[in-house]
Amino acid sequence: MKRSAARITALALSVGLVAAACSSDDPEATAEETTTTEAEMTEPGNIAEVATEAGDFTTLLAAAEAAGLVGPLTGTDQLTVFAPTDAAFAAALDTLGISAEELLANPALADILTYHIVDGEVKSDAVVTLDGQMVETLNGQSVLVTVDGSTVKVNEATVTAVDVDASNGVIHVIDGVLLPPDVAEALLGSAMDDEMSEEEMSDEPATVVDIALSSDDFSTLVAAVTQADLVETLQGEGPFTVFAPTNEAFEQALADLNLTAEELLASPDLAGILTYHVVAGEITAEDAIAADGTEIATVNGDTIEISVVDGMVMVDGATVTTADLMAGNGVVHVIDAVILPG
Repeated sequence: MKRSAARITALALSVGLVAAACSSDDPEATAEETTTTEAEMTEPGNIAEVATEAGDFTTLLAAAEAAGLVGPLTGTDQLTVFAPTDAAFAAALDTLGISAEELLANPALADILTYHIVDGEVKSDAVVTLDGQMVETLNGQSVLVTVDGSTVKVNEATVTAVDVDASNGVIHVIDGVLLPPDVAEALLGSAMDDEMSEEEMSDEPATVVDIALSSDDFSTLVAAVTQADLVETLQGEGPFTVFAPTNEAFEQALADLNLTAEELLASPDLAGILTYHVVAGEITAEDAIAADGTEIATVNGDTIEISVVDGMVMVDGATVTTADLMAGNGVVHVIDAVILPG
């Protein structure tokens, strides 16, 4: 569901260059010695210089140096950087169970950092118009931008400061580290393996059903899957791609169909409706974007149409609001409507 975009108050960053001043007890100091030109006082440095001056991005800068990305951050090409703070990196390292040194030595470091960078300068007034859209990064993969009132998120990270100007682009500060889906799966899988006992490691990996069970926002979907006796199927080897309607999406569908939840759960068409939301095989957001304008067969036997409209992935007219929730046997994409066969 498209949320109204609110303009974010721009954060002005002034970089003052102070000339070598004479001592306070030298009354003969000239104006030329004690002042700088207006241009010198207002012109920002490049992205790396601005981040260094801010002082809260030491881990990001160390990572950029380790990954060989200082060049682009100090070059002339215009870039937009979603910059995690040191606190954001500290939280990510804690979640992943790795040290800063291990992160800097990770072969996927460049992929992680370029997942935070967008080609061209995208100011906040443009960012807030991208609600619900997938935006391609220099990594080649896309991030999801969502806007809820005055809150802007990039994937699950919240933008905390905007429009920090640099000579070669703009910085937007975020409170989390963005991980490409493939990298996140590898890193989080390693972190869980480190924490699990031998008995726990022998358990089956998380399934698409487990993703639905982990959120209260899919309680109607879980009830329907249970009623239609599809839980065991979706806990199978797969892989599956599930387009998962939220509770709000089900409420709207019930209102449109003039049905109660009880009537839906008792419907002989329930299994057919649910399997119309499931595709055999794993389709990531990147795959869906590449499939623009094509039809894909569902487990139901019918086909759904994948389209990309204004940067948003659509499935039979329903909008993908959160993409690439990865499970051991597939992937879940959250959609804002219930899609119906025929």
